[in-house]
Amino acid sequence: METLKTILYFSIFRYPLKIDEIHSYTNYDSLLDTEKELQHLIDEKILVKVDDFYVYGSDLDSVIKRLRGNMYAGRALRIAQKKAKFIAKFPFVKAVGVSGSLSKGYYDNGSDIDFFVITEPNKLWLCRTFLMLYKKIFLLNSRKYFCINYFISTSQLEIEEKNRFTATEMKTLIPMQGKTVFEDFFQSNIWVNDYFNKFSHDLSLVPNLEKPLLVKSFEFVFGNHIGNFIDNSFKKITLKKWKSKFNMMTEEDFKIALKSTKNISKHHPSHFQKKVILDLNNRIEEVSHNFNINLAKENV
Repeated sequence: METLKTILYFSIFRYPLKIDEIHSYTNYDSLLDTEKELQHLIDEKILVKVDDFYVYGSDLDSVIKRLRGNMYAGRALRIAQKKAKFIAKFPFVKAVGVSGSLSKGYYDNGSDIDFFVITEPNKLWLCRTFLMLYKKIFLLNSRKYFCINYFISTSQLEIEEKNRFTATEMKTLIPMQGKTVFEDFFQSNIWVNDYFNKFSHDLSLVPNLEKPLLVKSFEFVFGNHIGNFIDNSFKKITLKKWKSKFNMMTEEDFKIALKSTKNISKHHPSHFQKKVILDLNNRIEEVSHNFNINLAKENV
């Protein structure tokens, strides 16, 4: 039941899908296979079709919610394009993309614009600190249009956590700056094909970065052991602060939600990934109990 698990996943966000969207999350070659399975789920009263959308359960209002969010997403994407171009000019940034709800075409008053940043090796924490300082000083720490909570470096492009949540984030990620780096990034994460064999991104319109002369000069001055030392110092300072601030988290959760290595920085204190997977597994149990349909649970 490829289609049902996809619909259950997006029902967590109250985001019903159209048939072509559902099909892109399956391993079926033919759209007819997807359509046939969806019709069976409707016949069994597991799904309801509202206009072009397939809804799990009785959450019919989710269609209106989605359409409203899609409408606002257009404006938010234009803002994200400008912000991504700005972020790309910071020292040691190699590529910038948009993730989160906006990458799926949804935005509302409670949404942030989430950016995914790829940096040069050994300069991730230096780069991150510059961007955080800009946010705190010039944006008064507002993250509404400037939420930068996930950094990786070109030394470690493969995403370590491999599950339906991360695969979905990879599939929907919108590259905005750094074409060649994103080509390497997606090639390093072909494991997503284990979940969705239609995993691909059109990078033809994504520009490569162009740094101002001043930024290039800065990168040259600190692109050595001095910059590496500062980078290590910022990492230690940030990690110490997070361990103190989030001391209520288990060590296992901290290592994933607030991963802090030389090549990775995540700041997801709510551990949204874990919450989503657990919620999905609860819905899988619900379907099993109510409709006698057995779906494999997802690894957290």
